Amino acid sequence: MSKPLEGGFSLNTAASANPIAGKRTKLFVPELVYFEPNALQYPKGEKIMQWVKAQGIPYQMTTSHNRITNLPGESDLEKYRIAKKTLVVGLRKTLKFDQSKPSAEYAIPIATGCMGHCHYCYLQTTLGAKPYVRVYVNTDEIMAAAKRYIDERAPEITRFEAACTSDPVGLEHITGSLAELIEFMGKEEYGRLRFVTKYHHVDSLLGLPHRGHTRIRFSVNADYVIRNFEPGTSRFMERIEAAGKIAKAGYPLGFIIAPIIWFDGWEQGYGELLQRLGEILPPEAAQDLTFELIQHRFTKTAKNVIEQRYPKSKLEMDIAKRKYKWGRWGQGKYVYPDEKANALRMFLAERIFEHFPAAAIDYFT
Repeated sequence: MSKPLEGGFSLNTAASANPIAGKRTKLFVPELVYFEPNALQYPKGEKIMQWVKAQGIPYQMTTSHNRITNLPGESDLEKYRIAKKTLVVGLRKTLKFDQSKPSAEYAIPIATGCMGHCHYCYLQTTLGAKPYVRVYVNTDEIMAAAKRYIDERAPEITRFEAACTSDPVGLEHITGSLAELIEFMGKEEYGRLRFVTKYHHVDSLLGLPHRGHTRIRFSVNADYVIRNFEPGTSRFMERIEAAGKIAKAGYPLGFIIAPIIWFDGWEQGYGELLQRLGEILPPEAAQDLTFELIQHRFTKTAKNVIEQRYPKSKLEMDIAKRKYKWGRWGQGKYVYPDEKANALRMFLAERIFEHFPAAAIDYFT
């Protein structure tokens, strides 16, 4: 076993709390890495092992990520925070892709779990008791499966969402998987890639032959939301700087405003957000720009988990103030009542078209 980094790793929450000032948000470096045995039979697995050793990160072998039950920590909260700094390197065994409406036709799985600490994140419940970060090394097999989906639907365009279960930009310096997918989709006449991120580490993607087949979106929000609910992520200005780089590199660009939260002063907060976007983004960004709008929602299970993991969070989850909305799989979520949801939708749409007349709003949900 290698030696740990001196001083260990801690999330840059101070920098994340201020959307303008402060040091640059650091790349994710796990404190502990697990390797599933077959992972080292793949070139990507070997490469990650070399990186882990070079960084001096302690690592262990495990027969399966499901058998990782001995993470340190005296309390559930401490174990959760340690798990968020733990990386598992393995294979994606299930190559049947889930649907990813309304963003895309399918989710393409290259990672699961996220190093960020966004209080509202749906991964709080979908990952359950396994909040550690997993990356998959069999990307050739994953791309071969994507090719089959593309061929089945041709000549229709098939879109793949790469950020359904993770933020892959925050892991790209470890895996290089996004670069592989971007180059792969660039060669596919009927294939398109999409992903969204809260991280600014995009420099390795700028020179790739994407052919406009990958749309990169950045998750943005009012300062109140970023400051209070998104620790461990890149600051607003870092994300916008990265968005400018992406636009200048010729990628189709998009923004997801999510979750849209009703708070005291929300009109001013979201108005300032869109005004700043309009002032800062380069002209290239407005040529093919999309917005996706997602209001805050939660389940009863999510509410309980979030209150346990972030007991001091200011996130409002009062069921009495919400409307119950049934989902596709027979499970419902609490969203804003129609009056509030319509007010949010109309206000944001007006401000978007005020600053970006040629932009498209893909959906509000």
